[in-house]
Amino acid sequence: MTSPSSTHINEAATGTPFDLGDETAYLEWRRKKLAMCPNTMDELMVEIHDGWHIAASEWRQITDCCRRANMAVYCLKTGDFADKALIQALGKEFGLRRLDKNLRADEDAITSLRMVEGGDSRRYIPYGNRALSWHTDGYYNPMHQQVRGVIMHCVSAAAEGGDNLLIDHEMIYLQLRDENPEFVAALMRPDAMIIPANVEDGVQLREPRAGPVFSVDPETGSLHMRYTARSRNIEWSDDTTTKAAVAYLGELMEGDSACIFRLRLTPGQGIICNNVLHGRTAFEDHAQPDRRRLLYRARYYDRITDKIKDKR
Repeated sequence: MTSPSSTHINEAATGTPFDLGDETAYLEWRRKKLAMCPNTMDELMVEIHDGWHIAASEWRQITDCCRRANMAVYCLKTGDFADKALIQALGKEFGLRRLDKNLRADEDAITSLRMVEGGDSRRYIPYGNRALSWHTDGYYNPMHQQVRGVIMHCVSAAAEGGDNLLIDHEMIYLQLRDENPEFVAALMRPDAMIIPANVEDGVQLREPRAGPVFSVDPETGSLHMRYTARSRNIEWSDDTTTKAAVAYLGELMEGDSACIFRLRLTPGQGIICNNVLHGRTAFEDHAQPDRRRLLYRARYYDRITDKIKDKR
């Protein structure tokens, strides 16, 4: 592999394994990443006996999973699974505090994802029962308010379907860089992906957003990914390398890679992650309103931390 020349390299990447000019650091990171990468979803599942009082051993298991794969699946054994305060308390245990109050979030900034009849389900796929393509959350946010941590908590499951699909974005970066470092360089450009303005009934709710797909958090040196597989209302940089990189991204996510995990959450289970790539299969809901699929989604500007002193 050769380092790309005359390409935009994210300045915050300097001194990290994601610096395209430092092949030695990358290869060492790559070796460690592949050595600790989980082989099955079971390796990322952790039982929590009391969500209000997480044991030190449970805390360490979850942070270890997130260190290995940027995600973990917790399984609450007791408690009120519909209590949003429990979700907020759980997030704080892992350093997730700054909630992103997005457009259709509830008053507490946590979104109730359920089937909604009418316009929202047609315009906003998370509120319908159709399949949801690969994306990271908040890809339309401004760059200073990127979503870095996410909790998706199951209150009740659909009658059929509604499986979550998950990929560690660091593994996608690794495969792209191995294939062609120029792909990564193109996707690090500040104009790589543009989200047009959100306009409803002639009113602009959000201005256009331009930004990179891959960037490095200057505070933590961690890799962040901003992406959606949607083809409508997305503008990609109009150059050959970017187009080839986006096409290769699609191939990776639509293939049968061992990096893709699939999980159907049951009540009391949840995904806590550093905003990994995720999607959802279509589902059929129960006829009874009180049994229909309901997930809580909490988005944070923080990453999961393993440096909470009282849990060491």
